[in-house]
Amino acid sequence: MADWIDAEQAIAALGVRAQTLYAYVSRGRVAAAAHPDDPRRSLYRASDVAALAARKARGRRAADVAAEAIAWGEPVLPSAITTVVEGRLFYRGQDAVELARMHSLEQVARLLRGGHGAPLKGPEPKKPKKGDTPRARLFSTLAVRAGIDPPARGRAPLALAMEAAGLLEAAADAVAGSIGDGPIHHRLGGAWKLDAQGADLVRRALVLLADHELNASTFAVRVAASTGASLAAASLAGLAALSGPLHGGMAARVEMFVDEAERRGPTRAVAERLAQGAAMPGFGHPLYPDGDPRAAALLGAFTAPPVLAQLRVETEAATGLLPNIDFALVAMAHALTLPADAPFSLFAVGRMAGWQAHAIEQLQTGQLIRPRARYIGPKAGVVA
Repeated sequence: MADWIDAEQAIAALGVRAQTLYAYVSRGRVAAAAHPDDPRRSLYRASDVAALAARKARGRRAADVAAEAIAWGEPVLPSAITTVVEGRLFYRGQDAVELARMHSLEQVARLLRGGHGAPLKGPEPKKPKKGDTPRARLFSTLAVRAGIDPPARGRAPLALAMEAAGLLEAAADAVAGSIGDGPIHHRLGGAWKLDAQGADLVRRALVLLADHELNASTFAVRVAASTGASLAAASLAGLAALSGPLHGGMAARVEMFVDEAERRGPTRAVAERLAQGAAMPGFGHPLYPDGDPRAAALLGAFTAPPVLAQLRVETEAATGLLPNIDFALVAMAHALTLPADAPFSLFAVGRMAGWQAHAIEQLQTGQLIRPRARYIGPKAGVVA
């Protein structure tokens, strides 16, 4: 393996910490493979490391910076809602992990919208359609509302906040399959037949998922909102983006990894993925080279099933990657025996709070988001 180097060599060449190297691997910028003599250790493609080091040394053109901003790059628009600072997640300046200890999703949704006090209540929602999956009901609910709700542009912030609260309630009812009273985590807990402790875990997860800066789904929401579309239409754009396998659908990939661990054993499952150069879904996060605080907070609130606990140990030992929120959600779902698509449902309902806050914030700027494309097609010329 002439083109492969160990972690110490890669770290020295890049001038970074070990966790930063692991972040490069999770982003796909540096390929990793199992060490032929010790499958618990990793090797890194030397050519990838050299190219990355050379790029860092020569700097980047303005156009390159703008292009890379779309993929885990520099911030591209101002927001007062959420930020990540030194490995911690903050909602309107408050630590999300601390908020998750006691607050409900409704309270945090109000905070994200820039308000104070008790959550605003919207109008009585319509009864969700029976028979469909929670995911299908959620898409249908937002699609129906998007077809009848008025455009958001030009409406007062209070009216939008009330509509946002109503949409959040409707989303929770769609997932639960019925209209209920009380906090959202109690309603979901009732639908999933959880005890009080299980419902409280749902509450924690919802708060930790409420927002996460300018991720793919939130950007989709802001683009839609910038056109003046209704909050339901903007939220539907976010839900569509969330459904992709690289975003809210990541839980399905984590489940595949867990299934491999159950069939082959965690040690072999990790070693085989390293040997294939495959990703470790549920581990590592570009914004958190020292570990996802949301995952740490959620995993610390319950005992993970043995297979998942051992998979975490083996993956951390072999790659240095720490669990992210996707792994934590899957572990929680297994611990509580939740329905198969529960991680996505939790993600969608929780993130609705942030989507609505971002939609309202974008509307208040009065600006249309319209980036330019850098053309790379055939040379364009004037036809004589």
